[in-house]
Amino acid sequence: MTVDSPPAVPLRQAAIVQDEKGAPKLARDVQVPRLEAGTMLVKTAAVGLNPVDYKMGAAFPTPGALIGMNYSGTIVSIHTETETDFRVGDAVCGTVHGSNPASPDNGAFAEYVRVRPEITLRVPRGEDGTQMLSMKEAATLGVGIITNIMALWHPSGLSLTATPDAPAEKPFPVLVYGGSTAMGALATQLLHLSGYRPIVTCSPRNFDLARARGAAAVLDYVSPNLVGDIKAFTAGKLKHAYDCVAEPSSVAHCYAAIGRTGGSYVSLEQVPGEMLSKRRAVRAKFVLGYEAFGREVPLSKGYGCAADPEKIAFAARYLRVFQGLLDKGALKMHPVQELGGELSGVLGGLQMLKAGSVSGKQLVVGL
Repeated sequence: MTVDSPPAVPLRQAAIVQDEKGAPKLARDVQVPRLEAGTMLVKTAAVGLNPVDYKMGAAFPTPGALIGMNYSGTIVSIHTETETDFRVGDAVCGTVHGSNPASPDNGAFAEYVRVRPEITLRVPRGEDGTQMLSMKEAATLGVGIITNIMALWHPSGLSLTATPDAPAEKPFPVLVYGGSTAMGALATQLLHLSGYRPIVTCSPRNFDLARARGAAAVLDYVSPNLVGDIKAFTAGKLKHAYDCVAEPSSVAHCYAAIGRTGGSYVSLEQVPGEMLSKRRAVRAKFVLGYEAFGREVPLSKGYGCAADPEKIAFAARYLRVFQGLLDKGALKMHPVQELGGELSGVLGGLQMLKAGSVSGKQLVVGL
């Protein structure tokens, strides 16, 4: 059992919260989240922006809820009823479920964030004690790793079995649609390290990025012969498709590319049922990264989930594997586009994401 007391932590903080309509705004008198059993408090150093950060408030407005998921920072307090090897002063990174109506007092876009140690990563240090990643680079990791664990390895996703510490003996292809997104680029890398052959679709300007992450093939996502190219590369035997875009064209391409005998399709957004019913031989799944927290999320429209402690235990097991990759320097970070302005810079970054003007990079703000 760990009992650590930090320097004085303020009661109030600045944070990005939802306004009355769910849109993000900067507030400067927000309560610092209270520690709960099994949690730690982190002083935020940097935050990474993801499309979900603006989509949650737009779809499920929760006025006053703190926004943001990706963070890096330093532990300043650990609840006395928390079993962990972490210590006050450790540099860490990860993800929380911002904009969560069940826990509106906590989000990454704030000066302090409450985190679960089981799904927290250490920012790795070299043998000389220096950090191997900057805090801004570390802030790109959280959502991507947690979501990819659930999408690629959990039984509710593609249910793959090989991992970086036990690679596939007989490699087979996995389609990653949207491989220049932060999520898709990390998935490509994790699949490659696990012995699979990632087939990546993206814009030609991001081909080099996809190849550098381990893509076995890179294909132009707007090519009129995209499906034919995928089938040629896989000899018509593709069984696994991971859709990081989840638009009508991506769904259609993934479904058409999967071989005649069928397979599995996973998306990160809800897809209309009529699109998914076109091939009975394809098992379609929709994965929510925040399912990995193991807690109930009371959202409508199919975006809610029941409490399931098994899922956080599952994520924690895989996270230890990926911590090993970080410690060895085996994971490449997504290219960072740094925004100034501290928390106020988050607002402009969310507008950039909403406008679709970000490609091949992760927006990051230092605090």
